[in-house]
Amino acid sequence: MRRAGNIYKKIADPDNLRLAFVKAAKGKAAKKDVVAFRKNLDKNLLALRRNLLSNSIKVGDYHYFTIYDPKERVICAAAFPERVLHHAIMNICHPYFERYQIYDSFATRPGKGTCAAISRAYGFNKKNLWYLKLDIKKYFDSINHQVLRHLLKKRFKDNRLIWLFNQIIDSYNTYKGKGIPIGNLTSQYFANLYLATADHYAKETLKIKNYVRYMDDIVLWSDSKEELKSKGRLYRNFIADNLYLYFKQNQLNQTIVGIPFLGYRLYTSEIKLSKRSKTRYKKQIYEFSYKFKSGMWSEYEYQSHLVPLIEFTNHANAINYRKNVLNKIIGQWPWVLSG
Repeated sequence: MRRAGNIYKKIADPDNLRLAFVKAAKGKAAKKDVVAFRKNLDKNLLALRRNLLSNSIKVGDYHYFTIYDPKERVICAAAFPERVLHHAIMNICHPYFERYQIYDSFATRPGKGTCAAISRAYGFNKKNLWYLKLDIKKYFDSINHQVLRHLLKKRFKDNRLIWLFNQIIDSYNTYKGKGIPIGNLTSQYFANLYLATADHYAKETLKIKNYVRYMDDIVLWSDSKEELKSKGRLYRNFIADNLYLYFKQNQLNQTIVGIPFLGYRLYTSEIKLSKRSKTRYKKQIYEFSYKFKSGMWSEYEYQSHLVPLIEFTNHANAINYRKNVLNKIIGQWPWVLSG
């Protein structure tokens, strides 16, 4: 595959930077940093362009906070001007990252996503007897900077772009030479590229037909338990030897008992919400309703949070569960529906 070149100037193109601003500001128009950037938009975009063209771009202005849903994670949020930069980079580089992805990789890709991953996994689950589920330990924190640089150089030959990638990589670490920040657009692309090497090994060398990866959540299927053991061992060894990543305890089981995957449990005849997703749904329904009742949220804010939460449950056989939770809310707070 030919490496991509002559990209850097396209990133710094004024039209691309303006589009990057629009994407970075989407859904955040009222936030102070967005309002401040927009107030002097032309000046700020020109400064970003000048810094890019003079190779004097600065990155690493991060704000850290912890979330606990669905599990505890430290999120690293870049300052708004840097988020504009990230979008400018990926506006141009996206096709070259996408080109290396296999069909059955589903994270951070247009037309893919959680719903497509669940549908594909459910299809494999229905026609196979056994599954092997793999989950990498602290994936983002464990990505090796040297390996990531090597993988990027294999995809891109533009030296200035490689310099920019290196600036972003060097701006963060969890251990010496390891880690990329959860929350950055660039991190999503880097992380997806990092394991794409393993995708190709699984499909082209091990010839695993039934395989799905959503970022670091990976499932293999087969009618043969022994085949999964054998190929799963080779797959894990490849990742350890080449990517320096290690797995949590593997889950090898019959498909009929169900696979925990992306907040659902996939059976051979139906999809259910996982126990954690049920707890999360109920907790957030009550939390959102309280914020609406107390005046913290407008009706628009309430609906904008509620709709995707309900949509998540629509992919599972969860109608009775939703009704039960809703009935409890109506009993306690009838204003929720009437308001």
